[in-house]
Amino acid sequence: MASEKCFAKGSSAPGLVAKGQIRLYSMRFCPFAHRTRLVLHAKGIKHDTVNINLKDKPEWFLKKNPLGLVPTLETSSGQVIYESPITCDYLDEVYTDKKLLPADPFQKAQQKMMLENFSKDLVNKKSKFFGGNAITMIDYMMWPWFERLEIFELKHCLDGTPELKKWTEHMSEDQTVKATMFPTETYKAFYKTYADGKPNYDYGL
Repeated sequence: MASEKCFAKGSSAPGLVAKGQIRLYSMRFCPFAHRTRLVLHAKGIKHDTVNINLKDKPEWFLKKNPLGLVPTLETSSGQVIYESPITCDYLDEVYTDKKLLPADPFQKAQQKMMLENFSKDLVNKKSKFFGGNAITMIDYMMWPWFERLEIFELKHCLDGTPELKKWTEHMSEDQTVKATMFPTETYKAFYKTYADGKPNYDYGL
């Protein structure tokens, strides 16, 4: 469950990943892990979530991923995948019921180019979503930072880009976005603890 408290140094490792499931190692407020949570939810993938204390990481987690990064995925056979774009691509390739990336290689390359040229493409967006008239992978990859605009009092930056502002409104109506988001006040409270040097990864639990 994404609501579970985080594991820190000295904690016991969770059990094996159940057969037919996948595990996400995450941190509730991390925008990179948020990307993977969005994809897992949008595709309806059966999974469990283990939250990690990023300031005081468990020894067993560093054995799985020596870089100590979230998001990290682990399969029931013990395979480990990390880095947010890679975990999202992996999930889309393995769980094929609802594809988020286009099948066409050129369209897929376009989405990856968009992600590489994040700021430029944000201004030039013309369609309802970045991939067309339906939400695709690129929208979920960009969304976590827009969900956090209000926290840092940057929402006014959208006033000069009406198409982008409309995109944020459309995204806010998406059921997956609604299911994985936190209230602004929760974000603000967490980031205050982060700024104070004592991040409370379990804030609100």
